[in-house]
Amino acid sequence: ARPRRAMGGSCTQRRPAIKDYQINPNPYFSLMVRVNSDGGKYPELSLEKPLDREEQPSHRLILTAFDGGDPPRSATTQIEVFVKDTNDNPPMFSKDEYRISVSENLPPGSSVLLVTATDQDEGVNAEIQYYFRSTAQSTRNMFSLDEKTGLIKNNQSLDFEDIERYTMEVEAKDGGGLSTQCKVIIDILDENDNIPEIIITSLSDQILEDSPQEWLLPSSKHGPGLGGNGEVTCHIGRDVPFKIYSSSNNYYSPGLPNNK
Repeated sequence: ARPRRAMGGSCTQRRPAIKDYQINPNPYFSLMVRVNSDGGKYPELSLEKPLDREEQPSHRLILTAFDGGDPPRSATTQIEVFVKDTNDNPPMFSKDEYRISVSENLPPGSSVLLVTATDQDEGVNAEIQYYFRSTAQSTRNMFSLDEKTGLIKNNQSLDFEDIERYTMEVEAKDGGGLSTQCKVIIDILDENDNIPEIIITSLSDQILEDSPQEWLLPSSKHGPGLGGNGEVTCHIGRDVPFKIYSSSNNYYSPGLPNNK
């Protein structure tokens, strides 16, 4: 018998090609399946609506690939899209107007007011510096503003009798050049730091011994302050044969008593 001849050969199994791609439903991205020159398919993401980093800083997608088998098999992978910040938000002050009252006795170099602004952007775009804007030079000389913190201090002694109120405008500017402004009003409170001043205008420096009751010396007595600090009372010594009468607001007139 003839020996049998061994039969040689090889057999390869072709895997099904990728037939389709899908991503999970979302409002920002859609998926387009492209076909290249050799007939292979590849996925391509397309942006459907503008992104807002301040609203949602990242988006996580699930990409699924399906082959052409029967039944088809699939595989998934995660895609995370990070939204890069752009300087699309200006700084915002916590108040449009800051108003504060401080004593005129406040020592120089004291902290008066802290203005604060925030920015919804990030990085350099969120770095804020503060500046005086549209502010009188006399006010700039009296107060200093820290560019980094927004802290306002008084450089000199305050004097209610000199200036009762300071008004200034503060600008907050971010690293991208966007800015906003707020108004600052500082009212100076009066302190009782001035003694009353007496102004006397004499109408007569002589009086007859038998003179009837009459007004002799109209006088103005006043203090430079306001409120209770500016209200004065006038008295005359008891060892003299005269009385003092209030003729009007802060005006007094001495005269002879009724029982002369």
